Amino acid sequence: MKKLLLPVLPLALGLTLALIWRLERWPDPILYLRADLATWLLLLGLALSLGAALSVGAWALAGRRWAQVLARARQDEAEEHRRFIRRLDHELKNPLTAIRIALANAVAGKDDPIIGSVRSQVDRIARVSADLRKLADLEAQALEVEPVDLAELLTELVEMVRRRPEPAAQRLQLALPRAPWPLPPIAGDRDLLFLALHNLLDNACKFARPEDTIEVRAIEDSAAVLIDVADTGPGVPEEDLPHLGEELYRGSAPRSVEGSGLGLALVRAIVARHGGAMAIRSRQGRGTVVTLRLPVTR
Repeated sequence: MKKLLLPVLPLALGLTLALIWRLERWPDPILYLRADLATWLLLLGLALSLGAALSVGAWALAGRRWAQVLARARQDEAEEHRRFIRRLDHELKNPLTAIRIALANAVAGKDDPIIGSVRSQVDRIARVSADLRKLADLEAQALEVEPVDLAELLTELVEMVRRRPEPAAQRLQLALPRAPWPLPPIAGDRDLLFLALHNLLDNACKFARPEDTIEVRAIEDSAAVLIDVADTGPGVPEEDLPHLGEELYRGSAPRSVEGSGLGLALVRAIVARHGGAMAIRSRQGRGTVVTLRLPVTR
């Protein structure tokens, strides 16, 4: 709005001054090129307006071109990142397969703890590689969009996780609105949304203590659905919070807890592809709340 008003202001000022000059019947001498003072004021305002209009137009054009350059640079960077992940995944597959075969031949039915430890690390590298590939592909693949009943999806997911042996998984609680109406559907890829929510619940179960409780809550908030995955676990150090969701970031989490550091990155990417957002709140010793905001179908 300000950009539209800027070119008009000098013209309006010149016109106002010219009208005041004539209405007040002040002396109106003839200036150079036989133009009176009021006309000169009007012409000056017009000239300034034209100059301001040209400046604003040039500025807007330069801004659009710069935005296009930045957008292309971001696309090129993202594509280069995806190519790198694909190459990395391809280069790791053959060595990992060879190591697994060698380990299987070396053990030959014996229970060797060192071999077992090596095998678990090989499996971890394979999972990290697969998750990186999945994350890279997610940023480019088309979504299979359909109306998704979040209440049904959350119920199915919670029932599945409750069957896990961890005490915290069995203390999992689900709270869904029933009055005055249930959750509205959202447009999205059901499988990807299931994966995102499963990753959140998996994180909560992995870090929870036996006495902790995990709650899944969902409410409608204007044009969006808010989904909370909350727990009474150990919480996240304040210095780690800004980095959660970054690729391979694990912070000060206990190294005994298995993970690739890509679970939250996948969640953030899936939610972003659905036009939503993820937020994390945590207090050490009190627990953590991860909130997903997803737009509803209208």
